[in-house]
Amino acid sequence: MNKTRSAVLVITVLLAIPALADEMKLGKAVAIKSATPIKEILSQPDKYLGKDIRIDGEITEVCQNMGCWINVKDASTNESIQVKVDDGEIVFPKDGAGRKVAVQGKLEKVLVSKEELEHQAKESGRKVDPSKYSAGKLIYRIRGEGAVIQ
Repeated sequence: MNKTRSAVLVITVLLAIPALADEMKLGKAVAIKSATPIKEILSQPDKYLGKDIRIDGEITEVCQNMGCWINVKDASTNESIQVKVDDGEIVFPKDGAGRKVAVQGKLEKVLVSKEELEHQAKESGRKVDPSKYSAGKLIYRIRGEGAVIQ
């Protein structure tokens, strides 16, 4: 009986190793233990402005130029938020869409220029209607400090 349990334990550990190897840690450690739902952040952004927060979700888009931003969707609500990092400080993998991520950073309020909106759309392969954003678009995003991608 003990040999069977030992064999099962060894097999379980061996099967888990590839999953652990796929985990990617970027930037600073994600130290906040529990995530704040993206929907909650976006419904009460002033409550979180400038504060350290953690979000968990699925990467839906990645900057294909420098890996300097990702869009993250909350699986339970489909609400999404952008995570932006300084170029070269953290580089998100260009093939990261569809992977799970935990991100820690500070919420910021930013007026994204029309040119930046068009640039981001081009990087992610989608179109943007420039007539909707003649002066840019006010958004809330997370200034990423650390991430764990699975």
